Amino acid sequence: MATKVYILYYSMYGHVEKLAEEIKRGAASIEGVEAKLWQVPETLPEEVLAKMSAPPKSDIPIITPNELAEADGFLFGFPTRFGMMAAQFKAFLDATGGLWRAQQLAGKPAGIFYSTGSQGGGQETTALTAITQLAHHGMIFVPIGYTFGAGMFEIENVMGGSPYGAGTLAGDGSRTPTELELEQAFHQGKYFAIIAKKLKGSS
Repeated sequence: MATKVYILYYSMYGHVEKLAEEIKRGAASIEGVEAKLWQVPETLPEEVLAKMSAPPKSDIPIITPNELAEADGFLFGFPTRFGMMAAQFKAFLDATGGLWRAQQLAGKPAGIFYSTGSQGGGQETTALTAITQLAHHGMIFVPIGYTFGAGMFEIENVMGGSPYGAGTLAGDGSRTPTELELEQAFHQGKYFAIIAKKLKGSS
């Protein structure tokens, strides 16, 4: 039976979505792994999103909390809001109390990826503060560490991401993920899928 890896994300302007797509490609490159993209529900009204110049959402399906129980592992992606995950993703996790009470996510691996507006905008604090959500569910945090190799030591070009997970920098919104950032995202998906597959095989 295939190892199911769910890539859940919230993306207002598309930066996190681009990372999610590459992460899915990386996870799906591992034989025996079934990777699926999901969006978490939007919480802002359409008129507010319009004032923020947010583009229309893609046709990626919206996940419900109970559907998390079907997966063997998760990669959670979100933009940063003041050094923490966006409220939309937090609202989704706040709705997983039923899963928590039944311990349905305990022991399952989870990784994190993110987008910030600047280099000092929370590339690591976003991941660190998100880990509390995993801990309370008993999930196993899977960082990428320095497994991405030389790409983790890039200093000639501006680059998002850290040992905690893949990342990108949005700047004023016009900057899109670079080739190196997308390669890191692909690597995270692949690396995570290998671990999720091993954990499922040993259970």
